[in-house]
Amino acid sequence: METVAVFGGASPGFPSSLQRRRSCSSLPSAHHKPNLRAHHHHQLSAFPSSLHLFSYFPARPHARTLSKPRIFLPHLVASLEQVDETYIMVKPDGVQRGLVGEIISRFEKKGFKLTGLKLFQCPQDLAEEHYKDLKGKSFFPKLIDYIVSGPVVCMAWEGVGVVAAARKLIGATNPLQAEPGTIRGDLAVQTGRNVVHGSDSPENGKREIALWFKEGELCQWTPVQAPWLRE
Repeated sequence: METVAVFGGASPGFPSSLQRRRSCSSLPSAHHKPNLRAHHHHQLSAFPSSLHLFSYFPARPHARTLSKPRIFLPHLVASLEQVDETYIMVKPDGVQRGLVGEIISRFEKKGFKLTGLKLFQCPQDLAEEHYKDLKGKSFFPKLIDYIVSGPVVCMAWEGVGVVAAARKLIGATNPLQAEPGTIRGDLAVQTGRNVVHGSDSPENGKREIALWFKEGELCQWTPVQAPWLRE
């Protein structure tokens, strides 16, 4: 096997004294050291990571200028632990059929906290404000007549992910399409008599609770079972 000199591109074999001198002169001096870290970083930059979800670089000032935002793990965990509020209402058909206790128990067994509860005869203006997003629909007048036809049960519930979980507990708007085990899947057969209402977003949960409950009607308390529901 032929041996090639490392410096100076010399011919095979041992270099002459002149070649050795040239080779030594090509070495970097003590005052001119190559920036290996910069070279190494340049090489790695050709293969940028596409996953920045758990990246955190407190010692890198240029990290602020990166185009993709970083999400630090504790921030992600905190977002998953967000406590929300939702408004649940047993509609007039649910009250008339004696399903109030059954519906409340579904949420209690799930582990959510009840912070507001009242039997209430809804006036027409409140019903119209609650369903104002549906005002342009052909069924709007019929819907309002239905909601004011008898007492409803107003509830405010609190918990981690309570809005999304409540929607799953309630089931699809059309009870015939709702899964067995859901409130509508078990207790209703028609969209116009689907027993219960639930907020569709955390923002609407807060808005509807403020709409249906007056100041002082909500109770803030700590259930004794709380340590057994969440770590």
